[in-house]
Amino acid sequence: MRSARRVTTDERRKLLKRRQLERCENPSLANVVERNIEAIDEYRREAEEARTVRDHIADVVTQFAGSIPFIYFHVLWFGVWILANLQIGGFPAFDPFPFGLLTTIVSLEAIFLSTFVLVSQNRQAAIGERRAELDLQINLLAEYEVTRILTLIDAMAKKMNLDECNKEEIQELKKDVKPEAVLKELENKVEEHNHQPKKSKKN
Repeated sequence: MRSARRVTTDERRKLLKRRQLERCENPSLANVVERNIEAIDEYRREAEEARTVRDHIADVVTQFAGSIPFIYFHVLWFGVWILANLQIGGFPAFDPFPFGLLTTIVSLEAIFLSTFVLVSQNRQAAIGERRAELDLQINLLAEYEVTRILTLIDAMAKKMNLDECNKEEIQELKKDVKPEAVLKELENKVEEHNHQPKKSKKN
């Protein structure tokens, strides 16, 4: 396990070194873009290392269950089982019930597969939720910065006696947007929509 991590660290150092050389050859690539790429890559690496053995097993099973070989395997399995128990092709029948054993096995397989898929989906949902929270924080910060820039530009326009600064739209955009107020308004709209009586269609 340690050797695998060392190999991963060495490969990561080589990758960063190659990126630095590429950045020197391509000066148009901004430093902030390179920093953002490295931050995203670091986030993905941490999420990958945080996976437990259970998560690895669930991901492997889920990945195999969603592949074409999984379908081929079941087609072959069901075909041989049906032909054998119908005594077609000289196969000896081994299911004492009319495909009852096959039904039981498939039902158990469906239960375990659905469990593995749910485990994998829950982990992906947790990662997605953290990314959504990060996106929200970045969007709120961007909105705050844009508002401050707009306030500064408006002050400069007033100094220059420009008429654009007196428009009502500009004054409205200068106000800080409160996330809780927007969320509350959205909830009120949804609640009003849900409580509205449905109009009956007239024939």
